[in-house]
Amino acid sequence: MDFNFTPEHREFLAEVEEFLDAYEDQTAFDPTRENGAQLVDTPERRTLMGELAKKGWLGITWPEEWGGQDKDGIYEYLLNEALAQRGGPQIGKGVGIIGKTLLRHGSEKLQKEFLPQIRDAEIEFAVGYSEPEAGSDAASMRLRAVRDGDGWRLNGEKTWTTSAHFAEWYWLGARTDFDAPKHNGITLFLVPMDHQGITVQAIGTIGHERTNSVFLDNVWVSDDYVVGEVNSGFQYICEALDLERFTMFTLSPILARMELLIDYVRTNERNGRPLSEDTGVRREIARLLTHAEMARMLGLRFVDASSRPGPAPTVLASEYKLYSTEFSKELANASMDIGGSGAQLVVGTEDAPMAGRSESTYRYTVIDTIGGGASEIQKNIIARRGLGLPKTF
Repeated sequence: MDFNFTPEHREFLAEVEEFLDAYEDQTAFDPTRENGAQLVDTPERRTLMGELAKKGWLGITWPEEWGGQDKDGIYEYLLNEALAQRGGPQIGKGVGIIGKTLLRHGSEKLQKEFLPQIRDAEIEFAVGYSEPEAGSDAASMRLRAVRDGDGWRLNGEKTWTTSAHFAEWYWLGARTDFDAPKHNGITLFLVPMDHQGITVQAIGTIGHERTNSVFLDNVWVSDDYVVGEVNSGFQYICEALDLERFTMFTLSPILARMELLIDYVRTNERNGRPLSEDTGVRREIARLLTHAEMARMLGLRFVDASSRPGPAPTVLASEYKLYSTEFSKELANASMDIGGSGAQLVVGTEDAPMAGRSESTYRYTVIDTIGGGASEIQKNIIARRGLGLPKTF
């Protein structure tokens, strides 16, 4: 593949950057925010997404019949990275995960109801796959969906649902056939979050991010809100996870932290000697820069493959997610080491090295290696689907 952007790609990126530079309400961006910077969780961020929608940039890769422009995935990549670099909300869940799954598998009713709202930034979603006994192994979910008239009765618990406290709709998997093999008895549903049978309970995390447990008590869902075919939900979830692993783990914020570290090394001394002259520090910076470029190439390779006809590039998505999030953790560790004791100071502390980012990213990068499928899961996908290795027990 060609890793260079075309003139059209560069023109689009310049247009996006110009729009973001001129955007009036800069409170929609927070480049120091580690905990869920990508979320559309404030009125200011929703307003920004609405303005992006007016520009025709949400759903830019969708078919024209649904308000898209049939552009290749590079445009979506460029838009998402530009937003991420500034600590802005990103397009991941609605446009990428839910929208693209509905385009492939949704009924005409679901497409007509949800796709225009997603394209116009009028709606936000929570995604419910994980459960107390089914974390990264989504196929082990046990939340029950039992046939009840012309719909389904849902009972059970989901956990680690990050957007549940502000989303309007819940995109969740439930087990509809307990006798089938675990990968074959799951169905996807769309459920309104204001349903009286839904209770949301906050969970704090090491990264100071709010996620949630969600309890469903006799929640009835019409057949109209079943996504695709009954008992085929795990297939759709796998496709959606490929999109999540890419769109929810952007590289721009990691590269920004890399620049903070380089600037710190360039301008500071230790024991009266510039850090930039320390051979150990120079070796570490060179190693991290090499890994940063490798992460960038893996991301572009996924974008290129996803723009071509054929099945979703599952292995490439796992390779990018695994490498980029583990690299982010390596960078956080190196920043703490090179920054010394001052690197433990939190964001906002006066004179904290690297603006206090080391401490917050050190905590938060652990979460990134778990969300969207833990690193161990990504290794299993690469081993079995990419390398053809046998499953071990």
